[in-house]
Amino acid sequence: MTDRESAERLAERCEGILRIPPLAAETTWSLICRLADGYGQEPSCLLGHWRWENHQPRHPGGAPRADTEVLLSAAGRALLARLCGIDEETLRHALPSWEHEEDGLSSPAKADAPQALWRAGSAVIGPVAFGCRLCTGRRTGQSVRVVRYAERWERVCGRHRRWLLDADADQPLENLDLRGSPETVAAQRRWGAVGRRAQRAGVEPGKVFALARAVVCRWWEHSLHWEQEEMWPHRLQQVSCGKVGGDVERWRAVARDAVIFPEVVAVAGALLDRGVEELVWTDSGAGQRPLTGEGHFGRYLGERVGRPWLGPLVAADGGPVITWKAAVIRRRRGKPVDPYDAGPWQVRADQQPPTMAALLREQTREKTAGGSGTNWRSTVSPEQRMFITSLIEAAQEQLLQLRGAHQGRTADAARLLLQRLSHSIDLLDQALRETALAAVNAGVTLHDVEQWAGLDTADEDDE
Repeated sequence: MTDRESAERLAERCEGILRIPPLAAETTWSLICRLADGYGQEPSCLLGHWRWENHQPRHPGGAPRADTEVLLSAAGRALLARLCGIDEETLRHALPSWEHEEDGLSSPAKADAPQALWRAGSAVIGPVAFGCRLCTGRRTGQSVRVVRYAERWERVCGRHRRWLLDADADQPLENLDLRGSPETVAAQRRWGAVGRRAQRAGVEPGKVFALARAVVCRWWEHSLHWEQEEMWPHRLQQVSCGKVGGDVERWRAVARDAVIFPEVVAVAGALLDRGVEELVWTDSGAGQRPLTGEGHFGRYLGERVGRPWLGPLVAADGGPVITWKAAVIRRRRGKPVDPYDAGPWQVRADQQPPTMAALLREQTREKTAGGSGTNWRSTVSPEQRMFITSLIEAAQEQLLQLRGAHQGRTADAARLLLQRLSHSIDLLDQALRETALAAVNAGVTLHDVEQWAGLDTADEDDE
């Protein structure tokens, strides 16, 4: 008996016994797990019905990843449809990965065998989150874990007041309680209007959200040292049901996206407001003054997020805000389109905020390192780290503006080119020295710092 005949006989025996419908945007592996639960079995009991081409993704510690995805061959999809008692067309509409095949999965030589590949869902389709068990129970009668694809502006379960967490991290929580944070629930309703405004402006809503999230995540990194900040600590306690205690860093990683979500939506709306680009243009002196967060734009942004005192901090922050402003100014100047210029709504790779999974892994590494001395950067004050980062990013923006600086008369173009290049070098030199000073103050030997940075402090002392 061939593999296909064996699979077909199994499907025939199970057909009609149970009907396990898919949920919208569910992962295929989540559906298989619910199918096994319907028959009172562990998911591993069903794995033998497919021929697997690789091993299931796991976290570094060995635990299976909750965001696991399964890609099936044509025969494998037919088998699953019959086991679920659902037609393939319904499954195709509900499961984003249903027809996402890879080379070799349905080769003619293996066409008769129901084949399957393990993958991480985030690498196949996009962000993966846990579903709401209460909603699942209401729709299917099964109060079990569900994993589905969901963008970060779709994470609020309004019916049950829950925030649905990323499924790619090695941590046990599936959701956070939003009953004490009605502003987070309201923010998801407001996002619909912001997304429509982005479309009318000719901008992809996802890009606007990604930029606003990068901006606010950067604020979140420094907010522990903001004496005036009261909303986020209170909201963090609310969504964690008062469990923060002494494990502040872990909860700040797990609950970050839920806590900052109202501000992300507010910043996204602010960046789309009419006249905001005029504020940037005015603050820059029609593109003649250095890029900072000072002026009308910084104050306006602070007011939009309910923090009038935030403007001066935006000035010292840099990051995605400065990058966005620089792109706006370049466009306002009417320069020729640079193929390397992605425009104001693109977040650079180095400014992408780390995921919850990455934050938790970093915390684990830091705890493992302990007092080994390898984590000297954690002893550097946040203000100094922010200052060094802003120097580097300002230099990057100056260098980015060199593209197209050759326009105009030769002498003027050469003068502008050399001035900006010299300014960039000064900024990087200052960042180098500030970093060296921070390393020495944190306990790294002066000799090592001199060698690594190419600094000759002896000559400077003689002078």
